[in-house]
Amino acid sequence: MQSTDDIGAVFGPLEGSADMSADRLILRDYVVSAEIGAFQHERGQEQRLRFSVVVELAPHDGPAKDDVDQILSYDRLIEAVDVELGAERLDLLETLAERIAARVLAEPQAAKVYLRIEKLDRGPWILGVEIARDRASAISVQPAPAPRPVVAWLGGSVVNLAARMDGLVALGQPVVIVLGPPDLPRPRAHSPEALRRIDLLAIEQAAWALASRDDRLSVVATRTEIDWALRQGRIIVWAPAKMVSDTSGAPMEVGDGLPLAEWLARELDALKIVTHAPVAPPAESRIPVDVL
Repeated sequence: MQSTDDIGAVFGPLEGSADMSADRLILRDYVVSAEIGAFQHERGQEQRLRFSVVVELAPHDGPAKDDVDQILSYDRLIEAVDVELGAERLDLLETLAERIAARVLAEPQAAKVYLRIEKLDRGPWILGVEIARDRASAISVQPAPAPRPVVAWLGGSVVNLAARMDGLVALGQPVVIVLGPPDLPRPRAHSPEALRRIDLLAIEQAAWALASRDDRLSVVATRTEIDWALRQGRIIVWAPAKMVSDTSGAPMEVGDGLPLAEWLARELDALKIVTHAPVAPPAESRIPVDVL
């Protein structure tokens, strides 16, 4: 465990911290209302809590990559706070701090975590706790998995979007929409890889066009974005070029988009695939298929 002076240095000027060779991820002044506290007057009402988290990252080999799927995302720090706040009502900030720190340290990129939690509504002052934990001192906890979604394959041209959205909302699950290439002229290609790239880019154009038709839709391109959106219960449209190009075992043929939907469903451990028209069940998966 780090000394109090080290914690103060982390939450004050970073220049005074114990290990300036470590990269850090920082979340400061995240304010959430929650019910917590051991005293009777703290029961039955929410109070504001302010969280500040500094994570020392484990060393990594090679040059830095500008790829959100290769780093510890800021969203994971916010999620660690939100998951533990939502797990059960607690009496002590100390217990909450331990659980949040453990959840952050369950991420493979995290080496140490410094955490401050403050109660803002107890009076004209601020009450709180500060802890520092590393992997050896943290309690054991498994990272929270993203919810299992429904993957919806809607083909290359989505008609009657309002009715489609009503059907997807009625599923009561987070949904990832997968499109096919639109039925529009595309450049000719002289190699399978070039053809795949052109088809993927055409799907991405269709994804942006579809999302512009309904404010409830947003376009996502990376696994990190997908996982975050699933945790929010969102309906999202997948722009597949990055994941398909970067992931070993991704489909080599885009076709009508159904191979992409089947592959993504396996990657996300989807509850099921819903389609706009009857299709044959996927040969390589036990994921059920329904017509929307």
